[in-house]
Amino acid sequence: MRRRGYRVGLDTVVRCRDGHLFTTIWIPGASLKAVRLGTVRIQYCPVGRHFTVVRPVKEAELAGAERPAELPHDVLIP
Repeated sequence: MRRRGYRVGLDTVVRCRDGHLFTTIWIPGASLKAVRLGTVRIQYCPVGRHFTVVRPVKEAELAGAERPAELPHDVLIP
């Protein structure tokens, strides 16, 4: 995933189906608080307050205001 331009680990930027951006823990092959379905996961979106499909966002696609430090973070432990 890193070679393709995605950031993985504790502060991975993801986008939900409704377009909300937030950071979450994203470790390939492991999932603590989401249901994995290939490259997407079903998880709680803290911005829209709903369960939805989330996908990681490439770092090159983020604007200045969408950097991980400015985005909301979901709960660390379920």
